[in-house]
Amino acid sequence: MSVSLENVKVMVIDDSKTIRRTAETLLAKAGCEVITAVDGFDALAKIADSRPDIIFVDIMMPRLDGYQTCALIKNNSEFKGTPVIMLSSKDGLFDKAKGRIVGSDEYLTKPFGKSELMNAIQSHINPTEKSA
Repeated sequence: MSVSLENVKVMVIDDSKTIRRTAETLLAKAGCEVITAVDGFDALAKIADSRPDIIFVDIMMPRLDGYQTCALIKNNSEFKGTPVIMLSSKDGLFDKAKGRIVGSDEYLTKPFGKSELMNAIQSHINPTEKSA
């Protein structure tokens, strides 16, 4: 059975309006609260306010790319435990390794489907965590 994603706060950082809107629609239908950002700077300003449970970040963005954004999130003691999933149209070994180096928890290749998004969230968010 699938885990309920009700009230899971998900941030989607992508400079593509299409990707942001697609992810937002899929996630909202699953019951997630979705926060979107157009780039790393926009995201960093919103992360402190919204405190997302999981963050999806595109690698190729203007100003602050996904690697830099992920590194900044992971270097912040308050947010280093927040799962960060890299999104990219590149699926080379180098790109995935670079994602790991900056602290990403997973790497999804675009185009991704609903199942990849949901599986990524379910594998990193455990709603029954620390309930005992």
